Amino acid sequence: MDIGLTEEGRHQYMMIVSSPANIKNLHKYKEISQKLARAEGRDPRFLTIILRGALDGLAAVAPVGDPDWVKLRGDNALKLEGTTPALPLDGFFALNPAMPNLHRLYKAGHAIIAHATATPYRERSHFDGQDVLESGYGKVGRADTGWLNRALASLAPAERVATPASVRRSFAVGPITPLVVRGPAPVLSWIPPRLPPASDETTMRLLDIYRHTDPTLARVFEERMHLEAIAGTDPNRRQAANAGPVVQIGNINQVRTYFTEAAGAAAKFLATPDGPRVGALALDGWDTHVNEGAVNGRLSNLLGALDGAIAAIETNMGAAWSETVVALVTEFGRTARINGNEGTDHGTGTVAFFTGGALKGGRVIADWPGVSETSLYQNRDLKPTIDLRAVLKGLLKDHLRVEDRALTHDIFPDSNDVKPMAELLKLS
Repeated sequence: MDIGLTEEGRHQYMMIVSSPANIKNLHKYKEISQKLARAEGRDPRFLTIILRGALDGLAAVAPVGDPDWVKLRGDNALKLEGTTPALPLDGFFALNPAMPNLHRLYKAGHAIIAHATATPYRERSHFDGQDVLESGYGKVGRADTGWLNRALASLAPAERVATPASVRRSFAVGPITPLVVRGPAPVLSWIPPRLPPASDETTMRLLDIYRHTDPTLARVFEERMHLEAIAGTDPNRRQAANAGPVVQIGNINQVRTYFTEAAGAAAKFLATPDGPRVGALALDGWDTHVNEGAVNGRLSNLLGALDGAIAAIETNMGAAWSETVVALVTEFGRTARINGNEGTDHGTGTVAFFTGGALKGGRVIADWPGVSETSLYQNRDLKPTIDLRAVLKGLLKDHLRVEDRALTHDIFPDSNDVKPMAELLKLS
């Protein structure tokens, strides 16, 4: 199977695919893999991208039509005018100018944006929030399998679809398999030859581990972080360092390259005629407490890197783009107001991006709560009005043909009151 990877990457992939454990696993679950919905002559693809770190939804998609928007964020508010204007969407919302590819797809009807959305989780821990997002459970503490894997496994009993000639599998791209795709159905893993630079979140996870297991090493590690922040040439970084250790994401060119290569490889897997049809990867770095920079700064750079990844997916999918859905989701949003370090802290409501040729796109889906002082959730966050599970349920139901009972009882347990969102696809 040639998916256009480098020789080194192809070798890594074949080593994983041909291992005895995976062969045994694939045979065991062959029936699950083979029945991924080809009903009505369709051959759907579904890719989930986890944006780890909590994306600032208001900086990604601004409510420029809200009379309280500029008052809320002042000079940091995206606007439709100025030297770097936001990209207009529907008259009320506008997209961050760093994302022209997503804007083009939106205008072509190949992208949907869900705003003021969130999982059921209402605390603000990255680790717990990611577990709820990826597990599909309504609360913390039950994160052993992911909703995407259980969705694939649920297709096994269905006899209403034709069995394709080749084996269907799910896959994960990255150094660690995301929870969302872990579980009983077989998962193939591919690690890009070029690994991403360590993000703030990864560094802080390591520091937290060291604090509990080796306090001396933790203290040295923390002092090193502090020195790196002070040594930066950016005066804003030196100023932020005075308030405590701050870790900045790696060189943005490295980040951009990794985002594009990881997402592009995922698309090549999905586009291959005898390849998998469901996949996942995680992209880190969205924890923007300091110097967020929605227009000219860190977040702008990250959104630009993500925009390049989306373009790589579209390109590498080729003709299969018309049967593709990509979900880009994050664990929660960020505070509505900018903090004293020109960043944002952990919040609640945010945005989710959905793109692909199978979508009935060109829409922002929102029950807008407003951003006035009295409208904010707990007087600090964008209030969530759309349950992210409703959107995901709708896509799984209409795109992969997952049954309602499985959606409610197996894939998103405890979600009886969350109905699948309808008419998200061209062919529902």
